[in-house]
Amino acid sequence: MTPIETSAVELLGKLRAGQVSAVEVMRATLDRIAQVNDRVNAIVALQDEDALMAQARAADGHARHGPLHGLPMAVKDLVNVAGIPSTQGSPLFRGHVPDADDLIVARLRAAGAILIGKTNTPEFGLGSHTFNPVYGATRNPYDLTRSCGGSSGGAAVALATGMLALADGSDMMGSLRNPAAWNNVYGFRPTWGRIPSDPVGDLYLHQLSTLGPMARSPEDIGLLLDVMSGADPRQPLSFDSDPVSPVPVRSLEDMRIGWLGDWGGAFPTEDGILPLCARELTLFTQLGATVEEVPPPFDAERIWESWITLRSFSVAAGLQPLADRRDALKDSALWELERGLALTAMQLQAASVTRSDWHRRAVALFSEFDALVLPAAQVWPFPVDWPYPRRVAGVEMDSYHRWMQVVTPVSLLGLPCLSVPAGFGPGGLPMGMQLFGPRGSDARLLSIGAAYHAVTHWPQQRPPEI
Repeated sequence: MTPIETSAVELLGKLRAGQVSAVEVMRATLDRIAQVNDRVNAIVALQDEDALMAQARAADGHARHGPLHGLPMAVKDLVNVAGIPSTQGSPLFRGHVPDADDLIVARLRAAGAILIGKTNTPEFGLGSHTFNPVYGATRNPYDLTRSCGGSSGGAAVALATGMLALADGSDMMGSLRNPAAWNNVYGFRPTWGRIPSDPVGDLYLHQLSTLGPMARSPEDIGLLLDVMSGADPRQPLSFDSDPVSPVPVRSLEDMRIGWLGDWGGAFPTEDGILPLCARELTLFTQLGATVEEVPPPFDAERIWESWITLRSFSVAAGLQPLADRRDALKDSALWELERGLALTAMQLQAASVTRSDWHRRAVALFSEFDALVLPAAQVWPFPVDWPYPRRVAGVEMDSYHRWMQVVTPVSLLGLPCLSVPAGFGPGGLPMGMQLFGPRGSDARLLSIGAAYHAVTHWPQQRPPEI
């Protein structure tokens, strides 16, 4: 049994029932990694096989103590795992081996997961394309000449190819959504604060990025979300929430879903993406929902300017200790650092005012709609040797991340958002949609996603031929 042959929920159920051992699951996982990872480069810093098999034997010899007991997992390489190299994709941290786990890793261990290594990410997680000078590029398993997205690209590819049954990720600007879409899996950005980040540095100002789960079904997403969630007293803006697992298949009768398309033309989008998403939305109609086109609810350029101001402020704060090593930073990191260091307090205030205005408008919008939908990306997976697309649908991109503008309405407000597979384009490349709702609607979005998954099963229907 390989992880791709079953859901995480089913696999863990077999582990609990003694129908399969942790040793068998570890052996199958390592064999699958040996079969495919050389071609896609998704798993990095893989740990010693003998040591991992010993951990699996130990798991079989102890009483089951958590919902992930005996399950192999690799953690995104922006997260510190004790004893495993944590490079952030940067040569500056090539030899860094932490001696302590980050909070999320401690929660995974407490739930019984066995940490086998890392999943690849862009340098410092910047840019939605997974390549870095430490480990190289991660390739899309549906076309090895194409990008897998990012920054949780290694995680998405590991799921799509069956090297992992569950994966963690993080999302500031689509990093759980874009790679999920480009690899035919699910990614979930939870309500900001549901999953606390590690309690280091500033605890109040930077409310943009969040950790979250990735999987091949909404039910599996819910399982990992519950493990990752929960307030930490050291993080003052974190909060407790009700469990979402098991995720029910929700009836969509009497639900209103709004389709935002390309935001009235504000988001340049490559041919084929909007029609593909519109076709998939007819399935929501068949399930009983009313799907309506929604005109642009807010000025997209105001959202963008607010977003890039607050993002540069946040990214520059993280990169500031490396300011005297500019020669070792990639161009996108330098762009963020220099913009962030040049910002004034009143520029941040203006960005926050726009954010507040968009929040008020979104609250009104969600009084009319149960959920809203956007494409998960504006472009199909592009050549792996490009740093980023410089032109989309005839429009020049004015920054390294402008081509991902479609994710900013969600990110700016910290809204929960499920990236669902939307099928394949004429070139055989995957695409996805963002299904998002008001703060706190995490459980509802997952149950809507479960209803959609029940009639599509895209990850199971069309895994990569690799």
